[in-house]
Amino acid sequence: MRYIAVATMVIATLISGRVMAADYKVGSLEIMAPWSRATPKGAATAIGYMTIKNDGTMPDRLVGGSVDFAGGFQLHSMVMEGDVSKMRELEGVDIAPGQTIEFKPGGSHVMFVGLKHPLTEGEHIKGTLVFERAGTAQIEYDVQGIGAQSGPHDMDHM
Repeated sequence: MRYIAVATMVIATLISGRVMAADYKVGSLEIMAPWSRATPKGAATAIGYMTIKNDGTMPDRLVGGSVDFAGGFQLHSMVMEGDVSKMRELEGVDIAPGQTIEFKPGGSHVMFVGLKHPLTEGEHIKGTLVFERAGTAQIEYDVQGIGAQSGPHDMDHM
């Protein structure tokens, strides 16, 4: 009987995680598990992460986006030059047919500039992504703790 109760709790947790793990589809693109980190009071920027997969036969390009809680939205890459990590703003991110790109800690990411308020763990914040071919996608970022290294449902997409 105890095993059934434990199994039921595990299944319920997995199901509820999948419900909260928001995935979005626009054109041939799938946007998986967008997330951000909570920010300390007074922070001017925050960072967004997600995975984008192109299931189509044509390339596409992420060219921008927006969020209500910040004045700006920028695409960034992280590159190592010797022992120094450098961040560069990008005009867009190409997504070839069949390609999956990851915006993740220590790598490419979305930067929210000019925060209007701190981001709080557990919050769900609305955003928009703009693609050359697929058009506009309305998404929601799950806000994790300040030190989070992965989104809440990354295991769903492994």
